[in-house]
Amino acid sequence: MTESDIDPLSALDDLDLRILDAMQNDSSLTNQELAKKVHASPPTCFRRVKRLRSLGYIAREVAILAPEKLGAGLSAIVEITLDVQTAEELDSFEAAIISDPAVQQVYRVSTGPDFILILQLPDMPSYNALAHRLFTSKKNVRNVRTFFAVQRSKFETRLPLPGRA
Repeated sequence: MTESDIDPLSALDDLDLRILDAMQNDSSLTNQELAKKVHASPPTCFRRVKRLRSLGYIAREVAILAPEKLGAGLSAIVEITLDVQTAEELDSFEAAIISDPAVQQVYRVSTGPDFILILQLPDMPSYNALAHRLFTSKKNVRNVRTFFAVQRSKFETRLPLPGRA
């Protein structure tokens, strides 16, 4: 049995799940506040959080900003299809787009387009400049299909955890 055969959830007990649930709701809690919230002692809580970080269950802790308050109120979902889908061409295109700060998320997908991108931009002129820079000036891009969000009904970063509502 290899490490990849082990169920990653089997390494977590109920306290670990309570900690993860509380932290993905508010990672700014102090260790004391977190310990109280999950019904554990502060030293135990501290050790558990440290372990969860070292094992990679906690990938990052960030502040989620309000894009409209920071001048980036235009959300776009973009489908990209390449002419040539060799591993080298996919890697090359991906490397070119992930460095742009307006590109918030990049997904390689199957059955349909090659990539789905989530963009956050100030306005349409900014989108046009980005589209030219990243899509239309690239020879291997066959098709670009962009959807502009008119309303965001839900934006969530929380993952569903076993035994947590």
